[in-house]
Amino acid sequence: MHGEIMTNFAMMIEQEYDETPVSSQTQSLIAQAKLGDTQAFEQLLVRYQRQVLGTAIRLLGNVDDAQDAAQEVFLRLHKYLYNFDEEKEFLPWLYQMTVNICRDIARKRSRHNTLSLEQEQASGKLDNIASKQDIETEVSMLQERKIISDALETLSERERTAIVLRDIQGLETKDVAQMLGTAEATIRSQISMARVKIKKYRDKFLNKLK
Repeated sequence: MHGEIMTNFAMMIEQEYDETPVSSQTQSLIAQAKLGDTQAFEQLLVRYQRQVLGTAIRLLGNVDDAQDAAQEVFLRLHKYLYNFDEEKEFLPWLYQMTVNICRDIARKRSRHNTLSLEQEQASGKLDNIASKQDIETEVSMLQERKIISDALETLSERERTAIVLRDIQGLETKDVAQMLGTAEATIRSQISMARVKIKKYRDKFLNKLK
């Protein structure tokens, strides 16, 4: 059920938020930051701020809320980094923190705001499209991103969180399940349902244009 829509989905998001693998350099930065090295911690922020902000945008659907979430993530990271077990994977731990904070923000606000195309442009993620694509392709890409963004807003919180972590951030299903405290079978079901809903939303939108 992954299909063309989810392939396009992953490719588009991957262009916006390229994944930074956890390397020996990252492990070194973590170790130094835990010892109080401010410069090492700042390098960690630079290294992972795009992943954190990208995840928050997709979970909250609102740039302002996502920026608030990202700021809170890094405040907590600074406060609790000393508790991090360096034998474990850093990214799942960071994403877990991001998901928890986004859930807190979502509960506090009265409604979800759709991420508009104008907001995406304002956040700088689409600045380079015009130089790489002709006008027709550019319009198609912008439309596709808007469709995906709107489709994410139709999902339940659990479905949206699962598919963002699995299909956008590229975590393994077992890691997503562990982060969310849910059985792998449940996560697979949520992801499958989310993919179906996104495809249906896209197809319905495109049919209106015919």
